[in-house]
Amino acid sequence: MTGRAALVQSLALTLACLVSYWLTSSALARIHSLSDADDVLGGVWAVIATIFVYHASRTESLAAARARGAATAFSFALCFVYLLFLPFHPWGLAVLIGIGTFVLLAIRRPDDVITTGITSAVVMVAAALSPHDAWQQPLLRSADTAIGIAVALAASWIVASSETARSPAHS
Repeated sequence: MTGRAALVQSLALTLACLVSYWLTSSALARIHSLSDADDVLGGVWAVIATIFVYHASRTESLAAARARGAATAFSFALCFVYLLFLPFHPWGLAVLIGIGTFVLLAIRRPDDVITTGITSAVVMVAAALSPHDAWQQPLLRSADTAIGIAVALAASWIVASSETARSPAHS
């Protein structure tokens, strides 16, 4: 990768992270907010999704988006069911991570174990910090993740399109 390409990719990811954070912590928070701290957590979670998904090529970004989306959806489903009936507990956190790991390994999706575990940990700890209506945490983090994925894909596609337009074949 050339120095110019590295600069373009770095700036694109920088701006994508800023947009993800703002959309989630400000715009989405106007629609539904549990607390200011939860809005900040949502912004950080959207940024993490953006970083996971953003790649230099459209193909790599799309593959990362699919993987991130699938692993995250599975984790959210586990946490949502748990939090509908039970409050946060360290044992619940650990058991959800264990169940997620077991299921993913059993269906031969070992690459999704890390993302599913991290997502479960974040959702459950957020539920511990905001125990009132904790069942909303998986839904809110799902929205944050969707925003981060969408922004990362858009940024990747914009950069890839501009690079394609600059290539000698298109001059």
